[in-house]
Formats: sequence, C-alpha cells, structure tokens
Amino acid sequence: MRHSDFEAMVRRLTDDLPTEFLQGVAQVDVSHRAVPHPDRPDIYTLGECIPLPAADATAEGIQSRIVLYHGSFAALAGLQEEFDWRHEAWETLTHELRHHLEWRARAPTLEAFDRAVEHNFARQDGEPFDPLFYLDGEPAGENAFRVEDDVFLDHVVARSPSNVTLQWRGHSYRVDLPAGTTFPAFLTLRGIAEAPDGDLVLVLRRKPGLRDLLQRSSAPLQAMASAVEVYFSPGPSDPSNS
Repeated sequence: MRHSDFEAMVRRLTDDLPTEFLQGVAQVDVSHRAVPHPDRPDIYTLGECIPLPAADATAEGIQSRIVLYHGSFAALAGLQEEFDWRHEAWETLTHELRHHLEWRARAPTLEAFDRAVEHNFARQDGEPFDPLFYLDGEPAGENAFRVEDDVFLDHVVARSPSNVTLQWRGHSYRVDLPAGTTFPAFLTLRGIAEAPDGDLVLVLRRKPGLRDLLQRSSAPLQAMASAVEVYFSPGPSDPSNS
C-alpha cells in the first residue's frame, strides 16, 4: 500500500474513534520510517505513542502524539503473504491510544504488557528472560495469562510432582513431567484439543520463600511435554472460556 493511501486509511480509522478517547491526542501522524527491532529480524515497531511536554501536570494536561510507521508496515507486508493492512493499522492505532489513556489515568499496565511481549520473544528465541513475565499478560481465566498468541497456565508447587492435572476448554489433562524437571519450568504442551493460535505453556514454579531471597534463582527450564486427556466437562473455571 502506498504511503498516501495508508495515510488516508489511518485518517478514516481515527475518525471512527469516539472523540472522548482522543482527548489529549495532539496529532495522529503517519511516518515514512521503518523501525526494525534492534536485535530480532522480522520484527518491526508499527507505532508509537510519544508524550509531549506540558506545563499542566494533571491528567487533562497530558498530551501525546501517536505515530504509525508506514515503512514498518510495508516491511512486514513483504514478509507476510496474508498481511492485513487495515487490521494491523487498527490494532496499532488502538494499542497506542491505550498507552495515551493509561498515561492520563496514571496506569502503567500496558507498558508492563509490552515488557511481557519482549520477554516472550526472548523465551521463543532461547534467550534469557524474566520467569515471571507472563503475569503481566492479559488475564485469560483462572491462573491463565495470554501474551499475544501464547497462553501461560500458572501452577505454583510446594514440591516436585511427577505429574500435573490441568483444565483446558472443558477437557482435563494429565501432564507427566519430563525427567529431571527443575523449577521454574516452562512446558510447551502437545496433544491439546482446541489449542490457542500460539503456544499453550504450563509454567511450574515454586512458592517463593526466604531461601529464594538468599540465593540466585536458576534459569528457567524449557521443554516439550505431552498432555493426555482424562476427562471432559465444560465448566466456568475453565481458563479458555475467557
């Protein structure tokens, strides 16, 4: 999509937003730039919410400039055959608008989510990551958190079990832990019916104690694990029902 056509589309999308959501947004701009990730190929920054200096420090005085990077969209469109320009522009625009609204509300939750996304990239690439990053993801049910397409099932253990039983979309599964499992453990599950678009990850971690404050924590274990269905009964506590 040409820059001029993309800019016109972004204007139309902005016009579709409720005016109260745009309070304090000084500009919605489209830049020619492409902003690649400094370390990860094939990942680009699509947009940015830039706070502007303001003499008034109240929420009403906070202003922002939202920028969408046409060059980044074009780069991803060249890499992804089914790239949906309009969908991605809308998702980026509303994501950056949430940044603005949360700054005005003094709520840093979206910044924490962005950090979780970065650490999930590191997990996927086998690089060091914060083992609690997923807790800043979007709630996806009881003890379940979604970070983009991946869902993490948080399971705190007091000892080292040989297996764990979990619920997913009305199905109950038994997961036998791989030999030599250490904690924290990130077990990507296989054999799950109606799996999410990304990974379904069982996270096993110990309940923090005094010893954890006195010693260096070990690096998270990552492994594959098979889930065996043992029961099916949809229920309100099923994390996938969210």
